[in-house]
Amino acid sequence: MTDQISRKVAAFDFDGTLTTRDTLVPFLAKVSGPTRFAQVGAQLGLLGARRKVDVRDRDEVKAEMVRRLFAGRSERDLRRRGALYARDLLANQVDPDVLRRLDQHRDLGHEVLLVSASLVYYLDPIAEELGLHGVIAVEPAVDGDRLTGALTRPNVRAEQKALRLREWLGQPATGPLHGVEVWAYGNSSGDHALLQLADHAYWRGRPNKVPAGSQLFARGPL
Repeated sequence: MTDQISRKVAAFDFDGTLTTRDTLVPFLAKVSGPTRFAQVGAQLGLLGARRKVDVRDRDEVKAEMVRRLFAGRSERDLRRRGALYARDLLANQVDPDVLRRLDQHRDLGHEVLLVSASLVYYLDPIAEELGLHGVIAVEPAVDGDRLTGALTRPNVRAEQKALRLREWLGQPATGPLHGVEVWAYGNSSGDHALLQLADHAYWRGRPNKVPAGSQLFARGPL
């Protein structure tokens, strides 16, 4: 980098990186109820051979799940449920080693944010509790207090993670970043674009799957 650095930013994936497991599916099941959740899974063909959506297309699956489970529901109620869920995640599902690294970034004065394909309903209160600077996540569209069933933006996964972070930073959609040094943390193929954008990329996934340009996360100071 030749630009003078004016901002230092740490972007963390959530599921499987800051947490020890997936958090979206349990939230969907909890909010909709196990019976309704199973019904929608069957309707989409996720539970059998005759699938109505391509289960390899995670964006399509998520959009359909949100539409069928959330359309017409109260956003106020979902935010209330999300706050309760966030409390449980912070108490039981956060990886202590990654949380310590997050705290280090924050204590050094870095801007810290979550960049996740999970829902804002529980990521917003988690970010507030941890003293973070932002959340880039999936946000359902709302009309009044009722969810329409659509998403306001595409799923925050793969290239969308890098594009949305660039937007958050006020940077062009392509090309090198200017005046900013970025740390990124991820654990899956959906994080590769985010990691490629970073100056310092850390992998929390399988040790034999470390992407090019990234290093395996290890506990300890920066």
